[in-house]
Amino acid sequence: MRLGFLYSRIRKDEQLLLDELRERDHDVVKIDAREPRFGLDGPEPPEPFADLDLAFNRCQESSRVRYVSRFCEQYDIPVVNPAHPTTVCADKVRGSLALADAGVPTPRTEVTFDVESALESIEAFGYPCVLKPVTGSWGRLIARIDSRSAAEAILEHKATLGSYEHSVFYVQEFVAKPDRDIRVVAADGEPVAAMYRSSEHWITNAAKGGEATQFDPDEEVEDLVQRASDAVGGGLLGVDLMELEDGGYTVHEVNATCEFKALDEANDVDVPARIVDWLEATAAAGEVGA
Repeated sequence: MRLGFLYSRIRKDEQLLLDELRERDHDVVKIDAREPRFGLDGPEPPEPFADLDLAFNRCQESSRVRYVSRFCEQYDIPVVNPAHPTTVCADKVRGSLALADAGVPTPRTEVTFDVESALESIEAFGYPCVLKPVTGSWGRLIARIDSRSAAEAILEHKATLGSYEHSVFYVQEFVAKPDRDIRVVAADGEPVAAMYRSSEHWITNAAKGGEATQFDPDEEVEDLVQRASDAVGGGLLGVDLMELEDGGYTVHEVNATCEFKALDEANDVDVPARIVDWLEATAAAGEVGA
């Protein structure tokens, strides 16, 4: 397999994948996505993209991920992940709409575009509730709001100091879950591996210090992961779920540029090997994103 490995920085996740690909003697073309010039008026891709069986987009920045995948599709290069799931997952509003449209259980959410309307949504949800940026990752800028005074202060800061996207107010119910959530890395809806992320802090993201331990998906989780994957367009995804007090789960986010190093360390599954298994099958099919 001649695989284009698109990156903007080589983290431990990318190094694990590169090691696995090279152990299997694949022809890996490392492409720093900041360097090529992408034209609009011809079928020929930039030189590093020539004769690829598959492009594997591991760029970190969501805008770069989306555009690079779209250009790969423009050049008829199969790409993981395609532009559609990366676009849907990069925007929490799009992601929530996709899950809701597919009937996947997800936290109650309202979106508003000015401070007064946002405050009305927050008051309607009651306290605590959660205010999230529509873009971003690693739990950054997510706020648990416990009072009206806190809501007023946070909304004023977002309206005054934030970019345009911070004037899109994404308000969500606070889900009373255990001190943990669940991350499942899945390939076209098939779980690769899963973990609990536990923390005394209400944000349990591994990037925020959440402790990772192995989780074995039950049938309900497997079904939700498949449906969530289908809802956003498939690919290699990180599906995040929370356990509900009265049983069952809710899917609060699907990530199209998921990290897995914490999952690999917490799990007895060889995660990069399973991912490369899937890449090989995907390249053989030759249909992704083309």
